[in-house]
Amino acid sequence: MTHALNIIWNPSEGIDLGFFMIRYYSLMFVIAFGLGWYLMKKIFERENEPIDKLDSLFVWTVLATLIGARLGHVLFYDWEYFRNHLLEIFLPFKFEPKFEFTGFQGLASHGAAIAIIIAMYYYSKKILKRPLLWILDRVVIPVASGAIFVRLGNFFNSEIIGHETASAFGIRFLHDKYSKAEAVNATNIPNPKEAYNAIVTDPKFADLLAQVPAKHPTQLYEGFCYIFVFAILFFLYWKTNARLRSGYLFGLFLVLLFVVRFVVEFVKESQGGFENELGIFSTGQWLSIPFIIIGLFFIIRAKRNPLATS
Repeated sequence: MTHALNIIWNPSEGIDLGFFMIRYYSLMFVIAFGLGWYLMKKIFERENEPIDKLDSLFVWTVLATLIGARLGHVLFYDWEYFRNHLLEIFLPFKFEPKFEFTGFQGLASHGAAIAIIIAMYYYSKKILKRPLLWILDRVVIPVASGAIFVRLGNFFNSEIIGHETASAFGIRFLHDKYSKAEAVNATNIPNPKEAYNAIVTDPKFADLLAQVPAKHPTQLYEGFCYIFVFAILFFLYWKTNARLRSGYLFGLFLVLLFVVRFVVEFVKESQGGFENELGIFSTGQWLSIPFIIIGLFFIIRAKRNPLATS
């Protein structure tokens, strides 16, 4: 359904199996990790690495991604709140002003990136017995593919949204404008799903619908760009000798992914953090700059060094 050229985004929470709800956000993570495992399996086969080492890589990557992303959000974006609510960091509940199940709201890609690098250091030394850059050059390929699906999950959750826009790209995020409680109270319909649907379809709630602004779907902007980041890394690994230049693919991943993040941040709503103190850029942009610099360092270093033999 459209208003002018803008889509009204009113997704369901997930796939309702009757006895269980598969939430789209969780499903996107499952797809991301599943595809990542498959890609690394193909890479291990090409490199003649034992497949039994893949299981521990999968576990370490999953844990690093989730824990790192959560801590990244807590420390970089919302420490003022969590410093007084430490239990809520790793528990999907709010205890104030009343006990409420919230799920884990808030994951930061910068934190995930740091945690994955740390986890790969341990994995490379203790399990794989290969140089750290060897595994980093290869693991960034499934990480790039996973980033696509994570952003799709954000889109289904109507989170990480852009500024208001009058362009044809604008999407009207109904769930961003009205929380479940607000939709229920405004329509006097006790079921949130039915309340949202009524706002969209029932003419008597046209005033409520008219208040939903069109905003940049920055999740889709990032996800679309990440397709190209993945495609470039995938092509260079399989079709060129780039994998033999230690650190090159890892550095290229950092530059490409965080340049995308830096650019998209210009049209993204503030996610909080320390941007008010530093000014000029958003928190996400400030956090992206060091990754871009580190990536450039590894690209230049790799081009200066001779090709590895394996």
